[in-house]
Amino acid sequence: MTQKTKRHSDPALAEARRNQVLCAAADCFRRKGYHGAGMAEISKTAGMSAGHIYNYFASKEAIIESIVERDMEEMFSIFREFADKPGDRVSVLLDGLNRGVERHTDLNQGALDLEMLAEAARNEKIANLLRESDAHARDSMRELLIGERGPLQGTALDEINARIEVMFSVMGGLLLRKMLNPSLDTEQLIKALRPTMQTLLLPFE
Repeated sequence: MTQKTKRHSDPALAEARRNQVLCAAADCFRRKGYHGAGMAEISKTAGMSAGHIYNYFASKEAIIESIVERDMEEMFSIFREFADKPGDRVSVLLDGLNRGVERHTDLNQGALDLEMLAEAARNEKIANLLRESDAHARDSMRELLIGERGPLQGTALDEINARIEVMFSVMGGLLLRKMLNPSLDTEQLIKALRPTMQTLLLPFE
């Protein structure tokens, strides 16, 4: 999706440098927002000259695109882990709730997520990237539910899609609840969330 500006003789070193820039940029975006963090700020945080950064990224927009892509790959790896894990699929997914709640109530990561969404409201290219990521996530979840070992095989596709939207809405909304209620008890939240998710993962009677 993103375009690198230069070929590098040492791919491993180039990848390390790219990650260095991405981590620095993510930190800057969290602290100052996408528009408040200029290349000079990113350069200072990364400990690299702006000219050096442009060897790896054509623009600040290219950096944010790569951050989205990195988050997508992390998400896909989690879905692959769920798919590959043996045992009852519902139990596997419910056992992953703790990690999901932890991720979606992380205010540090959440600040970056909100900044991405805010930029998507202004930038159609970023919006399309986030929509593509969401579509892939829904596809992956759908496969877990109706594919091999899926607990909802035979369920109408419209119903499957609606269930996925509800699940994603619940998990996505946790960040807002944590921001508005910092004392949110995640342990009790998981206890309440587990039967809710279990209902969505099993056929309705």
